[in-house]
Amino acid sequence: MKLHELAPNPGATKEKKRVGRGPGSGLGKTAGRGHKGQKSRSGDRKLPSWFEGGQTPLHKRIPKRGFRSPNRVEYSVVNVKTLDRYFSEGEEITPEKLLEKGLVKKGMPVKVLGDGELTKRLVVKAHAFSQSAKEKIEKAGGTCEVVA
Repeated sequence: MKLHELAPNPGATKEKKRVGRGPGSGLGKTAGRGHKGQKSRSGDRKLPSWFEGGQTPLHKRIPKRGFRSPNRVEYSVVNVKTLDRYFSEGEEITPEKLLEKGLVKKGMPVKVLGDGELTKRLVVKAHAFSQSAKEKIEKAGGTCEVVA
């Protein structure tokens, strides 16, 4: 095979579309742009894909509600009743153990909430505790440790 014998496969290349070259080409006169209107005219002002023709855009039409702080911390929560059910007396509970049992989401800080009753003495290590959870854990004889 020689260099001058190389050629693309049949159907692999297309002819360049030459617009505005007379009626016989099929793309004469309006050159495939339709009739009139902003998009048919030339110029360097290109319209963004979200432009709605001057009508009030969607993001301005829908109502605005509330506020979300960009610095908020979202916790994966566990209730004391869950700890009571899944762990035995005197066991040390860490975020890693909670993740192993599938009780919290990966990569999120853990917060213990006080829903339910606790009957076992547990050593709980978490990123945050609600006041009621802390009271229930300590009342059952356990301890709460905040991890960084």
